[in-house]
Amino acid sequence: MATGDLPDELADVLAGIQRLIRRRLRHGVPAPRLRGAQVELLRLVAARPGIRVSAAAQELYLAGNSVSTLVNQLSRAGYLCRQTDPLDRRSAQLFPTLAAQARLRDWEVRRSALVREHVTRLTEADRTALEAALPALRRLADNLHQQTEGP
Repeated sequence: MATGDLPDELADVLAGIQRLIRRRLRHGVPAPRLRGAQVELLRLVAARPGIRVSAAAQELYLAGNSVSTLVNQLSRAGYLCRQTDPLDRRSAQLFPTLAAQARLRDWEVRRSALVREHVTRLTEADRTALEAALPALRRLADNLHQQTEGP
């Protein structure tokens, strides 16, 4: 493979894997069906309960009004609770509901089982290659994150 092809092929493969995982996990999931951005916001709020809408927008690299729309949708669906920030009454803090926590736990268990099943189908050489690639992929993710955070 020519070096110039690596970035495009890597981006395509990673996006394709993520898309296929989401498609496979949709089956058997209770309604309402959540879009990718909704799941990302739910995962962030579950990891950082009490996060403000503005901080969530910054973390997800989305416009504030886009996150506000997602918050409204997820609140109506019973997955997010919005509370006034006691330190700044003009701001809202976000918390996952018990339903959101249960749904995320179920999704994570099912995702782990799905990926584990398919990784075990690979040859030992392929599994070794994937394991060896993880540090480089993490550095790539860190570089992308830092570039987005930069000036």
